[in-house]
Amino acid sequence: MEKRHPVVSGVFYESDPRKLRNSLESMFRNTKTHGNLGVISPHAGYVYSGKTSAFSIASLKPSESFLLIGPNHNLLGHEFSVSRGIWETPLGEAKIDDNLADDLMKNELINDDYISHSHEHSLEVQIPFLQHKFRNFRFVPLSVANMDYSFRFLSKCESVAKTISSALRKKDFRIIVSSDFSHYLPQDEADEKDEKAIGMIRNLDVRGFFTELERMDASVCGYGPVVILMAVAKEMGWKKIDVMNHSSSGDVTKDRYSVVNYYSIGFR
Repeated sequence: MEKRHPVVSGVFYESDPRKLRNSLESMFRNTKTHGNLGVISPHAGYVYSGKTSAFSIASLKPSESFLLIGPNHNLLGHEFSVSRGIWETPLGEAKIDDNLADDLMKNELINDDYISHSHEHSLEVQIPFLQHKFRNFRFVPLSVANMDYSFRFLSKCESVAKTISSALRKKDFRIIVSSDFSHYLPQDEADEKDEKAIGMIRNLDVRGFFTELERMDASVCGYGPVVILMAVAKEMGWKKIDVMNHSSSGDVTKDRYSVVNYYSIGFR
């Protein structure tokens, strides 16, 4: 069985299990359970975005299975890729939900491809939050690469969303989309762009969101996964969408001239 070892442990989050548990305990303070069925969670180093991620994970309705969807920053492997086996973190092993992976791979766009996940951090950083909050669970990682603003890519995302919706009708699982929002802009400009994007998300305006990001030259790194979650929410009738927390790198660095924005957004 393939075992994936952590690649950003000791960089994005603590490699020592005790220190990691302590940091997670601190980040989960003051979070609430909202019964969300899907969330958007950031993927920067925990010192920057960990608290916002904790708001997302804590808000989820409990489940024994999770689908994690994130961008493939390294562009290794296939365009839409799941992975098998076990993922290891300093907190222990997290096992893949093979039955859910099988259901997703009924869509010919989705491949079983370990390479796509081998050096990618966007989904790895979500796992310790799940291990801390839910203990016993299985998950499926789905990476999305080669993102552009073509309607061809949009139609692929919508096809993947239909497959996920079909799986949801048979099996109870939660969806976690990993994405940061605006990158390396002054705080005011980043907030303005992101508020427009979030307005589209609230309205589940999939195509409007897609085209507006291109028009604004936005830098939402996980916009493909966000489109997939929006399309699933629309298909499944999830109409309540809340921003639960917002932070930025400037909160830590105190540099407000070049920030990355992080949002915790819930769907139910």
